[in-house]
Amino acid sequence: MPKRGKKYLEAVKLINKEKLYDVDEAIELVLQTAKAKFDETVELAMRLGVDPRHADQQVRGTVVLPNGTGKSIKVLVLAKGDKIKEAEEAGADYVGGEELVEKIRTENWFDFNVVIATPDMMGVVGKIGRVLGPKGLMPNPKSGTVTFDVAAAVSETKAGKVEYRVDKAAIINVPIGKVSFGQEKLRENFDTLSDAVIKAKPAAAKGRYLKSVTISTTMGPGIRLNGEKLMAK
Repeated sequence: MPKRGKKYLEAVKLINKEKLYDVDEAIELVLQTAKAKFDETVELAMRLGVDPRHADQQVRGTVVLPNGTGKSIKVLVLAKGDKIKEAEEAGADYVGGEELVEKIRTENWFDFNVVIATPDMMGVVGKIGRVLGPKGLMPNPKSGTVTFDVAAAVSETKAGKVEYRVDKAAIINVPIGKVSFGQEKLRENFDTLSDAVIKAKPAAAKGRYLKSVTISTTMGPGIRLNGEKLMAK
């Protein structure tokens, strides 16, 4: 078992491991456990009662957090024609076509966080699917990153759009802001994300949907929430 630092051990003492906290209590506590010298990210982890091996139990979507994530997002748009100017005017950091696909393929260039592509570029983008996919950067219609409405896609991404997607262990893990946001903004982001995940419950999912809900800071311990209360909202 890895040795924990003094600050982490001090933070653990603030948490009752046997208790399932209400949202406001948990957020207040997560702010108290933030002991690092940098502005830590606050993350929400939800283990769902679904079997991701079945297509009808996939949980995936996007949501715009009202207060953003606190992270500066660099957006790459792969397009052609008039859509290049549209993307530039919307504030995309990098805009281009095949030349940027080649730059990624030959120079291992990844100075961006999100890739948005128009549908007519996907044949070209497919050439680098093997390198974009493992990094979670491959454009996908379900996440809104394959679209002709590039202006809206860029604006939403810059405003704090995040993707939630259940992994092989049926867990969704998404940042909901920074410690510096404070209680109110973190609560707004938490509510927006958790409500979206709850509404996305597949009809095929049986039994308890929110098996566990935990929030934590980058360097801090997890704080467990009462999932049943969230479902009953």
